Amino acid sequence: MDYEKLGFKSGLEIHQQLDTHKLFCDCPSVLRNDEPDYEVERRLHAVAGESGEVDVAVAHEVSLNKKFIYQGYNENVCLVDLDEEPPHEINSEALKIALQIAILLNCKIVPLSQIMRKTVLNGSNTGGFQRTVMIAFDGFVETSRGNVRINHLFLEEDSARPVEKTEDKVIYRLDRLGIPLVEIATRADIKDAEHAKETALKIGEILRSCKVRRGIGTIRQDINISIKGTNRVELKGFQDPKMMIKTVENEVERQLEFVKVKKENSEEVRNVLEDGSSEFLRPMPGSARMYPETDLPLLKIHRDLINEVKRTLPKLRSVVEEELRKEGLGEDMIKLLFKQNKVEEYKELLAIFNNPNLVAKILLMWLKEVGTKNNLGEERVEELVEDNLGNVLSLLVKKKISENQIKDVMDKLAKGESLEDAIKVEKIDLGDVEEKILKMIKSKPGLSEKAYMGLVMKEFGGKVSGKEVMGIIGKFVK
Repeated sequence: MDYEKLGFKSGLEIHQQLDTHKLFCDCPSVLRNDEPDYEVERRLHAVAGESGEVDVAVAHEVSLNKKFIYQGYNENVCLVDLDEEPPHEINSEALKIALQIAILLNCKIVPLSQIMRKTVLNGSNTGGFQRTVMIAFDGFVETSRGNVRINHLFLEEDSARPVEKTEDKVIYRLDRLGIPLVEIATRADIKDAEHAKETALKIGEILRSCKVRRGIGTIRQDINISIKGTNRVELKGFQDPKMMIKTVENEVERQLEFVKVKKENSEEVRNVLEDGSSEFLRPMPGSARMYPETDLPLLKIHRDLINEVKRTLPKLRSVVEEELRKEGLGEDMIKLLFKQNKVEEYKELLAIFNNPNLVAKILLMWLKEVGTKNNLGEERVEELVEDNLGNVLSLLVKKKISENQIKDVMDKLAKGESLEDAIKVEKIDLGDVEEKILKMIKSKPGLSEKAYMGLVMKEFGGKVSGKEVMGIIGKFVK
């Protein structure tokens, strides 16, 4: 497919949730699957935007005449989410994370900005609008095909999540409503389907270097596409960049059919299906749905805040990965550190005891083994073991325990013992150890000294020193 000859134009919109509490209240950003505490029912009505007109996409949603049911929880849904209380001051942590992302995208920061209401009448917002504010503009991300310009970066509140849809009603959960997210929009600099995927991955790397939420549904990607002789179409609904190439190719083929029959396609938003095809969702929205937020003051971003953010700017994942390689960690360990989101914990523990592979094993393997062995959940393991790991390694540095004892100490901590009791070593008669080693060598002849060492240490845990064990093995293995 010759994209240049087709007059291909394309830009990305990426929405990424931030890992902090909600944007305009203090409710935690926690999604739940248990039964909600209450339900409220509403219908929404269209209002004119700042231009004095009702947006075409808004008018379309109103014409569907749907009823909306909102499910809430007492612990993480409040009156702000229900649109029964004015919004609180914007979440300062979310603002700092958004500024970090903006700086890493080489954007210019907006020093004074009006928080806006964007009319949304599909029921995903209880008040019929989404709060959004421009944080930065005019940036770029480097790719193998040249720079892709960043048009703008907005900080906004996420929508409620649909749990059931019928022809005349939609049921939403309010736990997601208000979670802060950044919207990043590029210019139409993307050259083809492969370039779209590369650009999405480059922006994704920058996002993941900052404090963002992980997992399914925390990032959503849209792509705008047109070719010579067609109107722009926005494709929504896919999260995996692997789907991007097929999705782009399918949309170009669809628009080519309009060109061939000399028919104008609609400027619309389409929902991407699992096979990479798409279906009509709604007309393309315009500027008529925006109007100022009257319950909040102008957002002022002072130079001191920008300087503070620059001083604490995170490193990109590719940079951190290279540092970990230089420390001697293998690719599997590096991938696990990022997958389990334990890079910062690893660095903190490494500062206490400079043995990269041992620290990584403790965090990524031994913790899991201890939790499984004692039938403990992840939170319980963190409470009883992870909080003490720094102290355990400090004792190792002071030579009050040996490396061979660490796993045994972790096991005791998981069983509820105090750190003081966990590091106590049961006295073992070396004669008994020698007798055990001799029997082991006779029952399994021909192994190396190292192999016998592993078997003995597994048998006695951290109750004997490796030096003593190796000395005994040396007497019997020649």
